[in-house]
This record gives sequence, structure tokens and C-alpha cells, in this order.
Amino acid sequence: MTGAASTGARRLLLATRNEHKRREFARLLPGWEIDALPDDLELPPEDGETFAENALAKARAAAAATGRACIADDSGIEAAALDGRPGVRSARYAGEGASDADNLALLLREAPAGSALEYVCALAYVDPEAGEERTFEGRCAGTLAAEPRGERGFGYDPAFLPDDRPGTETMAELSDEQKDEISHRGRAARALLAWCGPYRDEAATGGRSG
Repeated sequence: MTGAASTGARRLLLATRNEHKRREFARLLPGWEIDALPDDLELPPEDGETFAENALAKARAAAAATGRACIADDSGIEAAALDGRPGVRSARYAGEGASDADNLALLLREAPAGSALEYVCALAYVDPEAGEERTFEGRCAGTLAAEPRGERGFGYDPAFLPDDRPGTETMAELSDEQKDEISHRGRAARALLAWCGPYRDEAATGGRSG
């Protein structure tokens, strides 16, 4: 994690232009400044077979273009009743250019209420200076609500009832703090923080000890 350790600056480039995700990762990675992707930087298509493949491809492209330590996530939802669909196609489940509302409406039509769901996040870290690559995975199990509820969150959150919380609140009805504690991105981000802890200590002290 040379971008942080060698300069003392705790900054990461997030390979997305999704402002919802940038704000979420800014909360999930305390102590780091999370920068958005430059407007003129093109990312590869998300045509991998797994979330990890897509996340790594985006992080590698952003790191190669900027020379900076970068993170990228690919995330989505898997429905047991649909044999794991939409999976890596979650963002375009209802077709290329589909909105969150379009994708959610299709899931509610195709999967029965009360059926099992799982949110999945693969978070990739690429540091071109150090030649380091890592991927971290987070998952959050839940069930499909009969109808969408809540104004917070995005994507499939209004119809996702997390198993980790009692009651009938969807992800879109939880506060940011409640969601971050159990979400797939929260778990992947904490895995990244646990791995990079020694590097963060270096940045704080100005170098390696011993």
C-alpha cells in the first residue's frame, strides 16, 4: 500500500463514477480519502464470470491509467429461486441502461416474496507501485420483500430484508450506520481494513519500525 505508506497521505482512488458508492466507501473506510474516478478515464466492460474478475479488471485499469493505488468493487444480488441470477448482471438485469427501479421490478416479478437472497461484494485493491493485488469478499443474506419499502439505499435495497436484523425493515429503511454494520460492502471493506492495518500504522508513524 505504497500510496499511503510512502507519502503519509491516506488516499485511494475508487474506480467508479457512482456517487452512492463513493459516499458509502468513504464511510466504510475511515481514515482514508476516497477519490472518484476521473471523467476521462474509461473502464473495461463488466463481462467477467465472477464479481472478483470484474472488480480486479476495473481496479487494474484505473491503477494503470493513474499510477495510483486503486480500489474497485463489483457487487450484486443472487436469488436462490433464480439459480443465483441476476448475479454479475445485477446492474443490467432488465437490460443495458436499465434503472434501479427497472431491475428491482423485474426481480419482484421473477422471484417469489419470502425467497432467499444474498448480496455479494468483491472488493479489489491494486497498487501498481508495489505490484500488489488483493480481493476481499463480503456477503449479506436476506429474503425478498413482497413490495419495495424505504427511501434510503439504492439498487435492490428497498426489497431486501436482511437476516442479520430482526423485524421487517428493508435495507432501504435502515440508517447508514445500521446498513454498514451488516452490508456486503461493509464486510468487504472491513476485510480490506484488517489486511492493510500495518500499512496504516506505517503511514501514521512515517515508516516501518524494526
